[in-house]
Amino acid sequence: MIPRYSRPEMVAIWEPQTRFRIWFEIEAHATDKLAELGVVPKEAAATIWAKAKDAVFDVARIDEIERVTKHDVIAFLTHLAEIVGPEARFVHQGMTSSDILDTTLSVQLARATDILIADVDALLAAIKRRAFEHKLTPTIGRSHGIHAEPVTFGLKLAQAYAEFDRCRARLIAARAEIATCAISGAVGTFANIDPQVEAYVAEKMGLTVEPVSTQVIPRDRHAMYFATLGVVASCVERLATEIRHLQRTEVYEAEEYFSPGQKGSSAMPHKRNPVLTENLTGLSRLVRGMVTPALENVALWHERDISHSSVERMIGPDATVTLDFALARLTGVVDKLLIYPQNMRKNLDKLGGLHNSQRVLLALTQAGASREDSYAMVQRNAMRTWEHGEDFLTNLMADKDVAGKLSASELKAMFDEGYHFKHVDTIFRRVFGDA
Repeated sequence: MIPRYSRPEMVAIWEPQTRFRIWFEIEAHATDKLAELGVVPKEAAATIWAKAKDAVFDVARIDEIERVTKHDVIAFLTHLAEIVGPEARFVHQGMTSSDILDTTLSVQLARATDILIADVDALLAAIKRRAFEHKLTPTIGRSHGIHAEPVTFGLKLAQAYAEFDRCRARLIAARAEIATCAISGAVGTFANIDPQVEAYVAEKMGLTVEPVSTQVIPRDRHAMYFATLGVVASCVERLATEIRHLQRTEVYEAEEYFSPGQKGSSAMPHKRNPVLTENLTGLSRLVRGMVTPALENVALWHERDISHSSVERMIGPDATVTLDFALARLTGVVDKLLIYPQNMRKNLDKLGGLHNSQRVLLALTQAGASREDSYAMVQRNAMRTWEHGEDFLTNLMADKDVAGKLSASELKAMFDEGYHFKHVDTIFRRVFGDA
């Protein structure tokens, strides 16, 4: 985790003190249930909570022990015994390290996802506000980067809203997928611990029971989770890329907010660069780059190995912290985005009305011309407009073949801009409901 691309709330989930606190809670809850089942003394369970509930675990001491034991969970349990005393011998009864590690990772990922969902909610609110602000702001739609037909800037943002609304639903599903608890002991048979302990710990930690866990929680869950983060990151990049294109000097229809005192270039004082959205493009690549290792973690050996462990120690924090930062940054970009309707109008009019070519094509077919002939008539006038910078409507009206099918008034009607926006309200209702 790099502080430059991190936010404190998400970082806190992955700090050692937080991890050790979750470890303790899992162990203590398990001991409570074991005491209820008569496996360990109730007094011992009570003492464990009393002596360690508010403890600040000594991370340096745990690291010191681990340098000898070469085992992180044993190092923690040793330190816990230093805090609790003799009753600590009843901790970890019938459990294995993966019970602690996997269940803790589930808790951390679930908490991280709650933050990510809140991030998406904030982004959705910003997109919605700007979409309604520019619901009927005309702009040119582009396919292959070339002028196509008119849209509104509000529709561009409505598309982004719908996309991130789907991302929200995916994150909710991913949270449910990942939030499982495994307290099943070595190779997952419950030979030395009652399944009731697992159910009790799951309830206390806000998780569900893993139906069958070998010695680890199946990693297809984690693969799906990180794949979901990758999809969300791709959606971040899509909107960031759109803004980057719109900020190009030759287009200049929208622009990142440029704050007082900000500098765009060390060499060229005039520069106003799309640095935030370029940054978002890079961060999105990082999150997606963590998907493949998660997929490769699915195929573990037999009941367990730890080839997944080193991967998850890195991608768990890095993917969630990076995506949290990216979503927050994108929200700020959208919220302060400078939008230039006058430049949208200038670009819309740049090709002399060529964006109405389909309407003319359809009108000619309705007037009796074959589609092939209609296309040829429209295209030759379109190419003349392209090549000579002329007015498309003027060229059509001067074409005898076209004029033989459509009157001047009928042709002029084909250039009514409002025609393209007659279903904007319908699309907005589909995306935003009756808001």
